[in-house]
Amino acid sequence: MGEGRRVLALDVVPGRLAVARLGPGEAEPGWARGEGFVSVTRTPGELSIVCEEASLPDSVEAERGYRRLAVRGPLAFAETGILAALCIPLAAAGVPLFVLSTHDTDHLLVPEAALPAAAAALRGAGHGVHGG
Repeated sequence: MGEGRRVLALDVVPGRLAVARLGPGEAEPGWARGEGFVSVTRTPGELSIVCEEASLPDSVEAERGYRRLAVRGPLAFAETGILAALCIPLAAAGVPLFVLSTHDTDHLLVPEAALPAAAAALRGAGHGVHGG
């Protein structure tokens, strides 16, 4: 590893997630307030909800079957290069990626079928991938 290169530890979190898209004027649905991992983001063009796949009604437009890799944190807001250190090897390996950040850390969502390739790419870049 070269000097200054960022090495991170990630945990493969059990369970499957879905990324749902609702209209920009829709109210936050009750199923988005459930237990487990939930992220709700509203923009002028959409209401995006990431949640446990089992919580999502079949009728909702969504990308399903995602697995989550959580960066071990907490991470300081002043730290730089965290996402670049993770996204570059995943892009090079052709792994599709959806990223969410919280106050304490970053979360990488990858399709379940791509999880082995994602873990291999991250380990190949020197990162620790635990669980899964």
